[in-house]
Parts: sequence; structure tokens; C-alpha cells
Amino acid sequence: MIDFSFSLYDLEFFLLIFTRISCFVFIAPFFSMSNTPARIRVGISFFTSLLVYEVITPVETLAYDTVMEYALIVIREAVAGLLIGFAANMCTYIISFAGSIADMMTGMAMATMFDPTTRQQTSITGAYYQYIFMMLLIASGMYRYLFGALADTFVLIPVGGAVFHADMLLESTLQFLGDYVIIGFRIVLPIFAVVLLMDAVLGIIARLTPQLNMFAVGIQLKIIAGLLVLFLTVGMLGNAADYVFQEMKQMIVAYVEGMR
Repeated sequence: MIDFSFSLYDLEFFLLIFTRISCFVFIAPFFSMSNTPARIRVGISFFTSLLVYEVITPVETLAYDTVMEYALIVIREAVAGLLIGFAANMCTYIISFAGSIADMMTGMAMATMFDPTTRQQTSITGAYYQYIFMMLLIASGMYRYLFGALADTFVLIPVGGAVFHADMLLESTLQFLGDYVIIGFRIVLPIFAVVLLMDAVLGIIARLTPQLNMFAVGIQLKIIAGLLVLFLTVGMLGNAADYVFQEMKQMIVAYVEGMR
């Protein structure tokens, strides 16, 4: 017969693992989308916690004597999971930033739409980039890296042993803000260059023929040029996704180092 018996300590240890993993799934890229059913998130968190519980060595003794002390350990595990998931999810903001810049350059900044996955108003190009990068995240197997990195955190940060270094976490966030702008402009650089060149050409034409209304003509040409560049550069989004995924890996490592 299969023995399903377990001690109270095993249950408490498993719940701490479940807390960190469920908080990670709640905020991690793709899994945090609002159209992902809650039962799916709970199921992924539960079965992942079972797998992690079977392969890691339980801590001999957790330093708590009362319910309040155990609650503090639970909060610490929840914050650790949220920070790891936030480090990964924060890199997806680069995509929205690139889409906003593209729409601003092409004149479609006012044409916003409601994104049901994030429940926020987003630009058309931003939503286009968002869905493309989410598909690339699944197709490239990046989700396996995310769960693999989460499992490794239980070795680097033992259950109940998270120590939050605010200075290291702040330094990692500030470094990300610099990469945020650089990677975002790399993604939108083809559109930015084409529209900038078009503005220069339209400016020259407006000086040569002042009777033409270059403002009305320029709006239409920018939209057509922007859509054409989006169509021609769709094959380059794989390389752009590599920049985002590489930044995602660096941020997860940096945040884990800040909690050791």
C-alpha cells in the first residue's frame, strides 16, 4: 500500500514552498495574464511545489515558536516569490515602451485599445509587440528557464532564509532602468529611423513648395510607412526578443543575489 502519511512539520515546510511558487506564478510573465484561469495557476503552483518538495532537502529546524513567527516566515517567502516574479515581469515593460515610441512616431499614439490580458489601456503597436513576445516566450522555451530558475532559488535561498538587501535590489533596479531605454529603442529603431528620414524629406518638400499642406500628407505617410516597416521587420523580432529574455535572466539573477 502507498503510505500518504506526513508530519505536521512536513506540511508546514510544503506550505512555505507553495507560498513562494504561487506568488511567483501570480506575477510571472504569461502566467500572470488575466485570461489565464485561476484554477490553472493554482494547479501549476501546487504540482510544481510537489516536485520541488520531493527534490530539495528539508530544513532541519525552522526558527519559529509561535503562530506569528511562522506567519512572518510565510510573508518572507511570499515577498521572495513576488520579487523573483517581478524581476521577470518587469522586463516585459520594455515591449510596451517600444510600442508606445513606435505609435508616437507614426502618429497612432491616440489610438489606444483595452488589453484584456493586462486590463490596461495600451497602444496598438504595444499590444502587437506584447502578443508576439509572449508567443516567442513559449516557442523558445523561456518558460522552462523561469521555472528552472525558481527551483534553483530554493538552493540559493533556503526556505525561511531570505534576507532582503535593499541596496542591492535598488542598484539592480536602477541598472535595469538604463537597459530599459536602450533595449526599447533597439526594438523600435527601424521605425524611428524611417519616420525620422521621412520627416526630413517632408521638411525639405515643405520649404520648396509652401503651398502644399505637408502636415496632412505627412500624417498619412507616417502611418503607411510605420505599418510597412512593422510588416518588413517582423522577422527581426526574434533577435529583439533575445535582448529582452537576456535582460530577464540578468534581472532574476540580480534579484536572487539581493535576497541571499
